[in-house]
Amino acid sequence: MPRKTLRKSLPTRLAATVALLLAAGALSAPAASAQPAAALSPGDAYVLTVSTTPSRTDYDNRRVDVTGTVTKADGTPAPGIPVTLQEVVRFTTWNPWGDPIDPTYYEPRDLGIPVSDAAGEFTVPDVDIDHVGDSSLLNVQQEVQITALYDEDGDLNTPQDGYFADTTVAVDAESSSVAYTVNKRRVRAGEFLVVQGRVTLPRGINPGGTEVFLQTYWESQYDRRTTAKADGSFMLVTRIEDYDDTFTLRTAPRDLYVSGAQEQLPVTNVSRTRP
Repeated sequence: MPRKTLRKSLPTRLAATVALLLAAGALSAPAASAQPAAALSPGDAYVLTVSTTPSRTDYDNRRVDVTGTVTKADGTPAPGIPVTLQEVVRFTTWNPWGDPIDPTYYEPRDLGIPVSDAAGEFTVPDVDIDHVGDSSLLNVQQEVQITALYDEDGDLNTPQDGYFADTTVAVDAESSSVAYTVNKRRVRAGEFLVVQGRVTLPRGINPGGTEVFLQTYWESQYDRRTTAKADGSFMLVTRIEDYDDTFTLRTAPRDLYVSGAQEQLPVTNVSRTRP
């Protein structure tokens, strides 16, 4: 659902930091398709909205039209307003300790700065909802955020004149799988655990380059990593420590529309230090 926000304190970064504040509750964004002028904060001059058509994407259909409106406080159109648009791919932060930190981190991408027309409307057609860049897709969320920002004086350090809105686009990813073998199921400190296997992706997609991660200790997101070969095969080798107690295999395909696989390995560390 489209979301719009009253004027609030904006930091010096765009969507990534704004999304951080939203997650932390520092920036309110009540879901609404319209908001009466009486509900605005004192001094607010504009109301900003943003939405997409469609609101869901999949492997074969990755494009959306981003549209929105800028209106004055009395509801009349606000033409000639430049709106900064970004796509923000979001990831779940690795945090096994339960600390009160932001559970999400963000990778923003600029979509342009359309200007509202005489009706107060703006649009950017055929936007690719996808991951751009070489960063890992481990822990990626299957939902992408579209953010819209207008700052009257162009200075984000003066938050009194900033306006923000956002919406989300669902990403329906197809499943993948990973098969594996281990050289032993009972291991001791100092021994080597060897995990070999093969990644299989849907639709005949080349599995080469798929990232494969091996976790052996609960505090670590992963202890070893590699990338699958062109045929999907991989091998991971790790030396067992006496505290290793978690043996999990994870994959991260390079396509946002292909989800990773996870397998708990049937491995026990018999020399694990116990209380």
